[in-house]
Amino acid sequence: MSTATALQPEIDDERLYRIGEVSRLSDLKPFVLRYWETEFPMLEPVKSPSGHRMYRQQDVDMVFKIKRLLYDEGFTIAGARRLLREGNGAIGVEPSARATSHTAAE
Repeated sequence: MSTATALQPEIDDERLYRIGEVSRLSDLKPFVLRYWETEFPMLEPVKSPSGHRMYRQQDVDMVFKIKRLLYDEGFTIAGARRLLREGNGAIGVEPSARATSHTAAE
């Protein structure tokens, strides 16, 4: 029994989400997710053999980081992209770093 419990997180990490599922989870329209793929190189869902976008858990996490930066923290797309690229998506951004990202992007 403990073996099955130990394997559960590994199984969840390999789960793939279709764009509609990610759209519902994040409360974003699919066209917004497709646009973000063009603006944020770190958001790169895999394509199924039939051409459907399949988001890994790390992609879903990145969608929520991007959404938080743009909608909650007020970053521009360029500022959020720079922060994610340089800070590796650090959640706890210092106010001075936030102000620098805002002014540099504008």
